[in-house]
Amino acid sequence: MRLTQKHVIKPLAKDRRGKIVNILEEKKFAQIANILVIDSKKGTVRANHYHKRDSHYMYLISGKMRYSAKDMRRKNAQLRSVIVNAGEIVYTPPMTAHAVEFLEDSLFLALATKSRRQKAYEKDTVRLKLIGG
Repeated sequence: MRLTQKHVIKPLAKDRRGKIVNILEEKKFAQIANILVIDSKKGTVRANHYHKRDSHYMYLISGKMRYSAKDMRRKNAQLRSVIVNAGEIVYTPPMTAHAVEFLEDSLFLALATKSRRQKAYEKDTVRLKLIGG
């Protein structure tokens, strides 16, 4: 996935019982070390940081969010944004500053490739302010 590219995740199967959705396929995506369920209220902002080594996917279960990202490896990189709707996923590679503004009450999965234990997380995280909040 490219920076601020999103993908709609289509169901594998759907019938009278409901649907089955495969969020990640082994060959397409990196090894996942942690899966977090995060809810966020409309108008709030999360992230405003980048990770030196970690990468992660954000799969929006419900709601709507504006995902903004900037490649910190490029001196003149521009901040890019995309609106993410329920059923879509975005990828954040290492050294990519990112911030998320929630346009509706939202629920998402964060699928991270490195430890999210607080000490390891803080060592890998560089905080900054990309967007308000």
